[in-house]
Amino acid sequence: MKIPNHPTISRRTMIRAGSIGALGSGLSDAGLLRALASSEKGDGKAKSVIYIFLSGGLSQIDTFDMKPEAPLEIRGEFDPIKTKTPGLHVCEHLPELAKRSDHWALCRSVTHRWNEHSQGHHIMLTGRSETPQGFDPNKPRPEDYPSIAAMANRYLKGSGPLPPSMVLPEKIIHRTGRTLPGQFSGLMGERWEPFFLNCSKYNAASYGAYPDYLFHHAKGKVDGSTKQFIEPDLSLPEGVGLDRLKDRLSISRYLDSQQKHFENEAQVREFDRYTNMAVSLLADPKTKSAFDVHGADSKIQDKYGRNAFGWSLLMARQLVESGVKLVQVNLGNNEAWDTHQAGFPSLKNFLLPPTDRAVSALLDDLNDRGMLENTLVVMASEFGRTPKVFKIPKAKLPGRDHWGAVQTVLFAGGGITGGAVVGSSDSNGGHPASDPHSPEDFAATIYRALGIPQDAHWEDLTGRPHPIYHGNPINKLFS
Repeated sequence: MKIPNHPTISRRTMIRAGSIGALGSGLSDAGLLRALASSEKGDGKAKSVIYIFLSGGLSQIDTFDMKPEAPLEIRGEFDPIKTKTPGLHVCEHLPELAKRSDHWALCRSVTHRWNEHSQGHHIMLTGRSETPQGFDPNKPRPEDYPSIAAMANRYLKGSGPLPPSMVLPEKIIHRTGRTLPGQFSGLMGERWEPFFLNCSKYNAASYGAYPDYLFHHAKGKVDGSTKQFIEPDLSLPEGVGLDRLKDRLSISRYLDSQQKHFENEAQVREFDRYTNMAVSLLADPKTKSAFDVHGADSKIQDKYGRNAFGWSLLMARQLVESGVKLVQVNLGNNEAWDTHQAGFPSLKNFLLPPTDRAVSALLDDLNDRGMLENTLVVMASEFGRTPKVFKIPKAKLPGRDHWGAVQTVLFAGGGITGGAVVGSSDSNGGHPASDPHSPEDFAATIYRALGIPQDAHWEDLTGRPHPIYHGNPINKLFS
């Protein structure tokens, strides 16, 4: 068998990569050959971060920054309830989080100037308030800024065979087929892409946490019973056991049928950097179990909720426990939190219940395992929602529009001061009234939690250095 002559790819590396070629069906479309990359730099002192991203735009007024004294067209339909923290109130449809306010804090004054989804995604996923030159709202470009997840992948070291940064349960893709920019490594180069899992491929066609909370903004509940949360397939190809995996002659024969695929991959991927990691992943039952949520204890699954939101956050906890430094969890694809119409029933019936349950279970699970103090959990959107309730043409029920001027971000664990509130919005919940913070400050808070020094830099493909930090950590959140 002729092995292509590429200077960075040895025959041994090609053989080991080929032995796991069939894994790609359970991972992202680029599979292990694109994303199982591990940073060779970093001080190894990083804490873990779980970044929960609510694509579409969470309404601050209807959740964590309620305005019960405002006029009806501003305060909306929901009532506030007390939390465990005296004087702190949240939405009545977040009862479980309300009981756990000693584990989380709020920044009610995160602000930027963009009201469009694509720009907002890029800003809150990269921590950069401005869009790059030549920004295309319809697709990612190599000139985009690197995502926070990509930065973690570049700077930190993974633990064992796992990469330092992973994104699940899928990429953020709109039902029109538009892949939202800001999720990728951009200017830093494709080799630093975070590891994307593909567990939840249905959300581009509908909204919410299937099977029980699948919905359509205009139509209400949708049957999600046929949809499955798909765990990554980390099994060896049929007929190839670990003993055979180690047998170079057998693997060489197995590669015959895959040679063309890997020759093509070799031309564009430096996959020799992470094939050793991939082989180790196959051989390590403990690591493989980090992806197994359906096999988790039934009581744990029930606590998180047996739906796409619950399984996603359960997998995030398992991955962090296995050594992944940053896990980004996209709860609700297809801009599910974009509540233009039927905003109140959509939040009440489909979005807030599984989120309240799953995030609360995550905090309990981390705390019970002694991990919460060393794991920072953050929950944000690309923007907030307009102070004033409105109704779009032909819609039966009202909602709120996009609003970059202010949003509330939740922080939990990782040394934060439970029950703290940083910043405030004005009486209508439309603009920061005190202590405004930028997306750069938000990103800096994550980077500090990961142990990345404030003078750290990254290099683009031309070798030009760029600072990682463009803002200051939100220190008032921490003890």
